[in-house]
Amino acid sequence: MKTSKKKTSSPKSKKKSSITSTQTDTQKKTETRVEIKPAKGRPMLTWVGKKPLRHAIAYPAQLVETFHAQSKIVNRKSEIDTGLLFHGDNKDVLAYLLANGYRGKVKLIYIDPPFDSGADYVRKVELRGTVENAKLLDGEGYSIGEQIQYTDMWAKDVYLQVMYERIILIRELLSEDGSLYLHCDYRKSHHFRNLLDEVFGEDNFRNEISWKRSAIATSVKTQWRNSHDTILYYTKSSSPTFNVQYGDYSESSKKHFNQKDEKGIFATVPLLGSGVTKSGETGKVWRGVDPNKLGKTGMHWLKKPNELDELDAQGKIYFPPSGGIPRLKYYEEDAKGVYVPDFWDDINIINSMAMESEGYPTQKPEELLRRIILSATNENDIVLDCFLGSGTTADVAQSLGRRWIGADINKGAIQTTIKRLQGVMNEQVDSVKNKTQSLPGMEGDETPPPAQLGFAVYRVNDYDLQIQHNEAFNLAVEHLGMTRTKTDAFFDGTLGKKLVKIVPFNHPVTPLDLEEVKNELKNRPDEERDIVLVSLGKEYAIEAWLEEWNKHRKQGNVPNKIEVVELRSDPKYGGFFTHEPAKAKVSFKRTKDNVEITIDDFISPTILERLSQQNKGNPLFSPQISDWRSMVDSVMIDANYDGEVFNITLADVPERKNDLVEGKYSVEAKKGATVAVKVTDMLGEEVLVVKGM
Repeated sequence: MKTSKKKTSSPKSKKKSSITSTQTDTQKKTETRVEIKPAKGRPMLTWVGKKPLRHAIAYPAQLVETFHAQSKIVNRKSEIDTGLLFHGDNKDVLAYLLANGYRGKVKLIYIDPPFDSGADYVRKVELRGTVENAKLLDGEGYSIGEQIQYTDMWAKDVYLQVMYERIILIRELLSEDGSLYLHCDYRKSHHFRNLLDEVFGEDNFRNEISWKRSAIATSVKTQWRNSHDTILYYTKSSSPTFNVQYGDYSESSKKHFNQKDEKGIFATVPLLGSGVTKSGETGKVWRGVDPNKLGKTGMHWLKKPNELDELDAQGKIYFPPSGGIPRLKYYEEDAKGVYVPDFWDDINIINSMAMESEGYPTQKPEELLRRIILSATNENDIVLDCFLGSGTTADVAQSLGRRWIGADINKGAIQTTIKRLQGVMNEQVDSVKNKTQSLPGMEGDETPPPAQLGFAVYRVNDYDLQIQHNEAFNLAVEHLGMTRTKTDAFFDGTLGKKLVKIVPFNHPVTPLDLEEVKNELKNRPDEERDIVLVSLGKEYAIEAWLEEWNKHRKQGNVPNKIEVVELRSDPKYGGFFTHEPAKAKVSFKRTKDNVEITIDDFISPTILERLSQQNKGNPLFSPQISDWRSMVDSVMIDANYDGEVFNITLADVPERKNDLVEGKYSVEAKKGATVAVKVTDMLGEEVLVVKGM
């Protein structure tokens, strides 16, 4: 089968990744306590369980993968700058950045967080290949091709606390001339306005932008149809970076260019603005016109008198033949367009058939991010998105010559972003090699060169789930028979008369988790219930901690006994999580200078199990996958693997959803080098096969 795919190669670079001059050894640092300045703005929104964020724990980050587009671009730094991509909880990522030199360094932060809408957002991913395979995905509920990206069903108080903490960390990262654009909808915009006023100060509120995201006028019988999102624009200080953006003139606006002189066609625009400035330069009489005597409250010139004289000398002032107030000549050839207001109705949502669609229901159009990034940043500035999703922010920032940092808790989001960034970087390299006038995303414009032609992928706090966190969380609640408590900002529910806290499945229970419970109980002096911590495992060191804590509580005279339930091995609740990993059979053959690699077979028990569950009760539709490649999303090869960081030498990423990976490859590799092959299935699970050559 002939396929269409992108194959990319990169130098075998082992250089340390950085997007600023700050260099960090991310694999040797231990966790760090980062102090946070208190929020002092007004008004202050209140909710159950509200806590100020005085400090954050910065966990180490592990470098797991790098990519460098092959480049012959001259006049660039000798060291290849890289973008940063983080897999982990964004609170951990933001704390890590603060602890590693990025405090006050980020020019723009755009976030599109969950809206607390009560919906489960899923990323739909189909098996590759034939239509017959795709039909296996049909069914009720979550099919094999639906990965929960995040569950937008948080209790309101918990949601507010989560966002409050992250907004505080975001403020610390912004430069003094930096900006925050927060994307939300009618459900949460009023809450976010209060949170942002408290954290940034209401004086740093700039705009409430309305993006008309839908033009469909379907009838709604009980209310006006919701057709716009809200983007809240705040700045770190009173002097932010802001580049005016221009839109196309309407036909009615073009009619204003109806005057002509020897320099060309022009329109006339006012030289006066509202507001009395009697004591200022712009309030003085000019050419016999006293601005303070115009209108009910007076006016003022938009330029100082000496500046008006200079414009007049250049022939740029229009004096009406019949007398009256002079105006400024605005020539058609100088017209950049109309100033973009705070109502954006010229950017359409992404059609599911659009080239840029990544199958994310909340994916935002590239043109929307282009406008925001161009307005708030200049070439080489840093752009951050810590709710990265499908990677649009990083993609557009890369296209516009900006540096970028992206983070997401979802592994599928990271993998989607990796593929997008590989594509745009390779296009940029090809554009420069072919001396194309413009780079991707900048057709018709003079484009700045790429700020980086590579990126590094880090994992923060060892966040490497084999299953989606939210899915695992919900399954654990059901498995234990817990009762969820949505009004408690700390505990997740109850089990009988005991309070339950589910420790995130990205790490075993540690003494730090136990200390958090201890501190929480200090804030609840009247709480007498025992505590159950639920996890996938526990560190050995916690046994001594629990023994010391519980020794005075064995007689029942002291409340709050703490126990830990391990979902893998607990006598009563164990056996919840059994995961049979995916497997790949790979052959390696040494030629003179190359290594020939053949993937002979691949199997994903998770995919097969979910297909079986989906078609339970209907044996006619049991899983039948004739080609293992239909389960594979991508193949990456590192021709000189060092055992720690995966440097992508070759990437096989089919462009179309129905195309398959090739499965046979040849890469240049030195004798004695270790060659690594990473196979990723359609649910994001990775298999790494390593061979010394």
